[in-house]
Amino acid sequence: MILSSALGGYWAWIALIYLTVFTALLDHILPRSWRNLDAAQEFKTGHGLSIALGVIHLFLAVIAIRYLGGTGGAEGWDVLPAILAHGTYFGQVSHPNAHELIHRTGRESRQLGKIVYTSMMFGHHASSHPKIHHVYVASVYDPNTAQLGEGFYRFFLRAWIGSFREGMRIETHDLRRSGRGMLAHPYLGYVLGALGMVVLSLLLAGLPGLGVLLGMMGLAQVQILLSDYVQHYGLERGEKENGKLEPVGPQHSWNAPHAVTAAMMLNAPRHSDHHMHPGRIYPGLQIEQDKMPMLPRSLPVMATVALFPRRWRRVMDPRVLPWQRYF
Repeated sequence: MILSSALGGYWAWIALIYLTVFTALLDHILPRSWRNLDAAQEFKTGHGLSIALGVIHLFLAVIAIRYLGGTGGAEGWDVLPAILAHGTYFGQVSHPNAHELIHRTGRESRQLGKIVYTSMMFGHHASSHPKIHHVYVASVYDPNTAQLGEGFYRFFLRAWIGSFREGMRIETHDLRRSGRGMLAHPYLGYVLGALGMVVLSLLLAGLPGLGVLLGMMGLAQVQILLSDYVQHYGLERGEKENGKLEPVGPQHSWNAPHAVTAAMMLNAPRHSDHHMHPGRIYPGLQIEQDKMPMLPRSLPVMATVALFPRRWRRVMDPRVLPWQRYF
């Protein structure tokens, strides 16, 4: 990634192809991974890797803005594949890692996750994801759950705006309930942090630097919401007679057993178990072939299919219906 910023050219294309075509090819060739580790382990190495990846993300973001937007790095059309490579990395590595961090119990880990999301100008995800998405997932009350037949582009606007609004609502409610002042509102940090990224980009590389920031983080945001779209498309939780939703179960998320992208995305494709056990660290996430809905291809490949709504519905709608009928 550093070489793609500094030199551009074929280094940028190598990084982009590795993150997309090469990983998809390996996932297709290699056997599926159904192995489950003991979830009771501490996985201290996994926690350390998450911290390291969070710090690396911030370093890469600054380097990319400086050398793709300023002088001394990639120039001309070589900037485009480098922006695409960084945006893809941020969406497929930094996002799953930040997602992992905001679910950790340690304050420092959660704070780092918030900073990573804020650097992607998507800080509200650190509030709306645990406090809205995990509570209302697979229901009409969750803005980040795609309904059967809903195309990605309509979902993108609804999910972006809805998650921002609902996250702000719940954080405001929590602040008032705790008696703290509005200066402690997390959204203040998210907005000021995003503005800080804008100012930093202008200082490092002027308007071209701002263009690089918006290009990389815009692509990362698309991938974040593509993940939500794909991982819950069409799956629904029932409501009890008292109006409460049924508990989240293995049938409420789409999963993928592909080894390479699972490693790259910190087991994010093992999504059912994550929703049933949000605090479980990623190496301990479980997958069960017969109890959990499975995507026909790896998560990144299906995210690409989702960009073509008619094709997506032809592939996925028939797979959704049996799960709705069964449960």
